[in-house]
Amino acid sequence: MPSKDLKPKTRLGKSNPRRVKIITWIVGLALCGGGLFAAYRYTGTTEVEVAVARVRRADFIISVRTRGDIRSARSTILKAPSVPGLRIVHLADNGRPIKKGEVVVEFDAVQQESNVISRTTAVRAADGDIEQTKATQVMSDDADVMSKMGSEYDVERAKLDASKAEVLSAIDGEKNRIAVGVTEGALQQVKATINAHQVGNQADLDRLDQRKIKAVKDLDLARSYLGTMQLRAPTDGLVNVLPNFRSQGTFGQSTPPFKEGDNVWTGAEIAEIPDLSQMYINLNLEEVDRGKLQMGQVVHVRVDAIPDKEFLGDIDFISPIANLVYKGGSTPEKTFPARATLKNMDDRLRPGMSSSAEIIIEREPDRLLIPARSSFDKDGKPAVYVQIGKNFVVRPIQVGRRNDDDIIVTGGLKEGEIVTLESPADAAKRAKKKL
Repeated sequence: MPSKDLKPKTRLGKSNPRRVKIITWIVGLALCGGGLFAAYRYTGTTEVEVAVARVRRADFIISVRTRGDIRSARSTILKAPSVPGLRIVHLADNGRPIKKGEVVVEFDAVQQESNVISRTTAVRAADGDIEQTKATQVMSDDADVMSKMGSEYDVERAKLDASKAEVLSAIDGEKNRIAVGVTEGALQQVKATINAHQVGNQADLDRLDQRKIKAVKDLDLARSYLGTMQLRAPTDGLVNVLPNFRSQGTFGQSTPPFKEGDNVWTGAEIAEIPDLSQMYINLNLEEVDRGKLQMGQVVHVRVDAIPDKEFLGDIDFISPIANLVYKGGSTPEKTFPARATLKNMDDRLRPGMSSSAEIIIEREPDRLLIPARSSFDKDGKPAVYVQIGKNFVVRPIQVGRRNDDDIIVTGGLKEGEIVTLESPADAAKRAKKKL
């Protein structure tokens, strides 16, 4: 049991001095760090990146920009011939270069070969029937000739007997005269029979000849069908396999092209052979730009697949009638088709390539230009921010015409000076928001 004289080491209600000291240091350091951060945040200097451009001297251009695709000025469409039951057994690869005379499409010729054989047999059978009929008619004609000769002999003998009437009795003489009439009648009957045989024989020959003519025509048609089982390239070019609009494609996807094994119909457009020696860009102009364009204006073309080369062309067609494009809503958009033939070609150029085009409307040479983004409105007048060292100074300028990209400067700037593309104050605010 503890003694009453012993005192506790720590009094109740009194804090630990060491703990208080530690807490005080922690709070002090936190306040000091916060103050330093606040001083840096609100009083420190931050470098801000501002987009700039140099004042330049160049041609000022008014132009119309649009999109289009490359097409061949001369193309040959290979169509299925007027032959029933066609099926493709060979089709040249899409995009493959091809020479004149090479086979592009080949159809199954088994049925046509069978038709040629059967119709050749029909022609030969018709020839055989004609020969057999002629031989039979020759034998019938010989029999008719013998019958006629016999009848003529009987007539002459009867006449001879009738000439003896003076020396015979009256009865016998009359009998002989009657016999002459009978034999002459029999002769006329034989001649009529011969004539009927001749007419019948000619009719039989005409019928057989008609049958042979039909058989020959059928044979010629079968041979012509057999000759169309291959579609060859009429010129050098590139194979462009066309869509098979009767194919059962996947819902929501584009129509698949023809392929080997497809059945085709008469007149089906299977492949296209474009002439790569002359090509043009097909354009669709907005209604607001239609009135700015004229025939012969220069077009600068950039092909998406050939970014390292610029193509030049001249406008040689502008449609006087607008195409209506429905994109939803009751009011359609109007576009005017136009075409510009390319002057310079490239082996990489292919029909169907997407392209951008700039049509030069007007050109003012040797003008002092700044980007349109560099001009700001200060007190109702144009001004720019000019970079001098690391600072930017507002300077009023005089301007002339402008297009979508550039403005002509007529006073207040010199070539080579640097101007901003945005307000430095806006750039600083954006930089502070990122901190």
